[in-house]
Amino acid sequence: MMEWATGDKKVRLIKGDLVQLGVEAIVNAANKSLILGGGVAGAIRTRGGPSIQEECNKIGPIEVGEAVLTSGGNLKAKYVIHAAGPVYGEGDEDQKLANAVVNSLRIANKHRLHSIAFPAISTGIFHFPMKRCSKIMLNESTNFLKKNDYPKEIILCLYGEEAFQIFKNSLSFYTF
Repeated sequence: MMEWATGDKKVRLIKGDLVQLGVEAIVNAANKSLILGGGVAGAIRTRGGPSIQEECNKIGPIEVGEAVLTSGGNLKAKYVIHAAGPVYGEGDEDQKLANAVVNSLRIANKHRLHSIAFPAISTGIFHFPMKRCSKIMLNESTNFLKKNDYPKEIILCLYGEEAFQIFKNSLSFYTF
């Protein structure tokens, strides 16, 4: 684990399983149809139960870069923020990923959530390069924390040592 703080706010990098975290909200690396398929979404569906997909069915579809809120079902997290990430190669992916992060954080701020945890959005089946993802997510997260009251804690929960090391290396470029 690595942690950086500014005042009462912090960014943490951890290696682990997003759906096991006891935070107020986890972010689902969603597709724009909000169908909980594989990867992070599949784990949310499996552990969170069918109520999350039922809520998504009433909301979706959304545009790439948008984010919406549902309950956390049977998860430890109270909420799931579904952020539609870009497919690598579709065009304007960097801005779409930045929008997905910021829109998720806006939801956390609106609902005054203290803690939110993100996966590395779009780096799985959407093939977004991990290093580019790390720079965008860290940049948007740190900038948002500087300008907003909530969330107080942003966790970037990375699956596997390679992803963790890439984010750790990217974090060295950011200061609070």
